[in-house]
Amino acid sequence: MKKISTIVPVYNEEANVPLMHQALCDVAEKMPGYDWEFVFVNDGSRDGSWQALENIARQDSRVVSIDFSRNFGKELALTAGVRNCSGDAAIFLDADLQHPPALIPEFVKKWEDGAEVVASIRKSTEKKSPIKDIGSKLFYHLMSMAAPTKLTPNATDFKLIDRKVINELVRFTEHKRMFRGLIEWLGFRTEYIEFVAPERINGTASYSLGKLLALAINSITSNSLLPLKLFAYMGVLISLVSMVLLVIMLVYNYVLGIPMFSAISFVIVTNTLVLGIVLVSIGLVALYIGQIQVEVINRPLYVIREKLNGEKD
Repeated sequence: MKKISTIVPVYNEEANVPLMHQALCDVAEKMPGYDWEFVFVNDGSRDGSWQALENIARQDSRVVSIDFSRNFGKELALTAGVRNCSGDAAIFLDADLQHPPALIPEFVKKWEDGAEVVASIRKSTEKKSPIKDIGSKLFYHLMSMAAPTKLTPNATDFKLIDRKVINELVRFTEHKRMFRGLIEWLGFRTEYIEFVAPERINGTASYSLGKLLALAINSITSNSLLPLKLFAYMGVLISLVSMVLLVIMLVYNYVLGIPMFSAISFVIVTNTLVLGIVLVSIGLVALYIGQIQVEVINRPLYVIREKLNGEKD
């Protein structure tokens, strides 16, 4: 019997924890052909979330409850869940029930049909903030330009991953991480499910605009060296333009004898040329820093999906 683990990060979701557990139990009851494990990671909640998790753990032997010493963030809560789950597949869900557990059978079916990753694409969200909607579109646009691995627009953390994907994820050692980006970087066979996210039942969203902005900045800087390279590109452009302009000024004033440019003009253009050279130098230093970042992140050099050894007769 295959085992499926559900991984739910929890932050100040005291009222939603019993509802999520019951929803998962309902799914498990409808799918008796699988063994189930419910992993909840309490990410330093300040309310009674941990007490709620302790209660369901006493009532249900399938529940694994993990309590962080403080708030480390959703990405590391997912990391802890991945490292502590034992299923043949794992499914990530948010504790606020905006990732509908009722869709789990569809995820499992696509997995059984051969998908190694089953990701969800949010078509819309009931009563979604227009500011967050614009911010989300801007984020994916910037990531598509900056990152070598393209993120699927409107994809969410609501996804299923196979055990082989789990085994690769536990090899990552970087501290600043974005799970969606890491899974896309791995490149396993992916199928998609579209859904409409329901309105949150209890509480308020724990991800403020500030946290979303910090996540976006971290995602871009950890998945792309483009911000560093921009210094070099800018310096080259400024140097070329100012050098051409300086040559034109010298030709007019001293070769053709047409005094079109004053002494202060030469000073300004020369300073601009020096600024361009400085930016190019900073850009070169930034490229070396970027190489250090890549080595420090220490991602796997390659990912093996499957290995077959021919049998001898």
